[in-house]
Amino acid sequence: MSSLRGPGSGQLLIGEIFRRNAEVVADWPAASLGDALIHHGELNAAGNRMAHALREMGIGHGDRVVCWAETCLEVLPLFVALAKLGAVFAPLNARLGAEEAVEIVRMARPALLVSDPGHAVAAASVAKQLGLERLAHLRSENLGSNDSRSDGPDSDARGPSGRSGNGPGIDLEALSRQQSSQEVVEPELSETDPHVIFFTSGSTGRPKGVVLSHRANHLRTFQGVFRDEPERSVCMFPLFHMAAFTLGLSAWQTRGEIAFVSVASADEILSATERRRANRLYCIPAVWARILETEPDRYDTSSLKEVDTGTSATPIELIQALKQRFPDSVTRIYYGSTEIGSGTTLPDADVLGKPGSVGPASPGVDLKLNDEGEICLRSPYVMDGYFDDPEATDAALIDGWYHTGDLGVLDADGYLSITGRKQELIRTGGEAVVPGEVEAVLAAHPAVQEVAVVGIPDPEWGEIVCAVVVTGDGASLSLEDLQSQCEGRLAGFKQPRRLERVDRLPRTSATGQLQRTLLVEQIVCRTSTPARSRS
Repeated sequence: MSSLRGPGSGQLLIGEIFRRNAEVVADWPAASLGDALIHHGELNAAGNRMAHALREMGIGHGDRVVCWAETCLEVLPLFVALAKLGAVFAPLNARLGAEEAVEIVRMARPALLVSDPGHAVAAASVAKQLGLERLAHLRSENLGSNDSRSDGPDSDARGPSGRSGNGPGIDLEALSRQQSSQEVVEPELSETDPHVIFFTSGSTGRPKGVVLSHRANHLRTFQGVFRDEPERSVCMFPLFHMAAFTLGLSAWQTRGEIAFVSVASADEILSATERRRANRLYCIPAVWARILETEPDRYDTSSLKEVDTGTSATPIELIQALKQRFPDSVTRIYYGSTEIGSGTTLPDADVLGKPGSVGPASPGVDLKLNDEGEICLRSPYVMDGYFDDPEATDAALIDGWYHTGDLGVLDADGYLSITGRKQELIRTGGEAVVPGEVEAVLAAHPAVQEVAVVGIPDPEWGEIVCAVVVTGDGASLSLEDLQSQCEGRLAGFKQPRRLERVDRLPRTSATGQLQRTLLVEQIVCRTSTPARSRS
């Protein structure tokens, strides 16, 4: 009979989530991707075996391990193993090229670089350039089963395909299969030790490594003890993104499961929802828009009880459409970031009555606006800081408050609305312009499908307000049309003085966030300059 006191008793350690789930619900599903499925007992056992294998390679407490892989279930045992060893998991964006990867891996200074077969050759090149001594690869499609019950926590955890996949460096799966599934205990591990490093997208500058402790990640994803049923969630995010692991841990903390998808298409997400009878689905607004375009009866989504959103602006029309499409569910809007987790939450009761708001502070979070209107948040699960970047850390964390860089306003009830980014403020002729305010007005023009407002360097004005617009096919639109749209709604200095028409706006691949810095660079580098209005 197992002891009631686990190896991490009294501390909030991520590895303990998997150990306890394996003890209580070993044969319950933990994660899926397509038809492949892994149960809680399998996941914990595979994580233990991989932890023993990594120890044999010399990886231990405090070491950093970079993982460069597409979304695949093979990443999960590595995630579990590193948590139990007290080593730091650092996933790398699977879309990066080798040159981009070199810079981030150099910054991380890992003890080990792990890749999937598709990145193995590029990873070997990165390791050679940086002089990394340890390189390993994961196999693909070898973990889990095809919706059938496993042989238990000590099973081989190999799928029916049995494909080995080759690549430079050590074959982690082959090494792991030789190990015991006995629990791994790291006596030096503390809940305040680093658990993960998530690299920011770099949409506004050099990527930074956000360091999160075991305690922070545990608190971010804990959902209490009074749930009616385990959470069964579908994840639209790739497995290098913070949100993927946050959603996964949130489900696992309820002894539930997470269904990953290869691509964030409406069909993939809805198919996973139907197949796994998911009761929760979180999507960013752009992905919800795709889902709402599908035929309502094409997939059975009757199991859904929570349809949540956030990350970017959420129009009231989207909320109304979700309420109509999923009438038996609740909808919440979340605002946060990798650095803070969930900063505010707009509950279902307020999503229609507080349009444009992202809600009051989430439980356990303090919220304030500084003198500039910047949103500042404080909580027990804020990041430790930016890895190896004390200057950026000191700028972001001041007296325990995380300065988000976002601008906002609070209503009389303490509900927050986001108005823009502090660094996105356009300074023109001594006046400050918030891009989001201008975008809201321009978006109402019938010819405008998408719009971004940015500041373009100008020798006379410092910056000029530029509207970058995606229009419908054949739609006619001029700078004067946009200025007319602003009349009576915006002061003259806020109105666009330049128009750029583009086929699409540059956005980050994982979350669809607008890359304003890249957009400005693209415009400045163009040889042709559209006509401007008179000052």
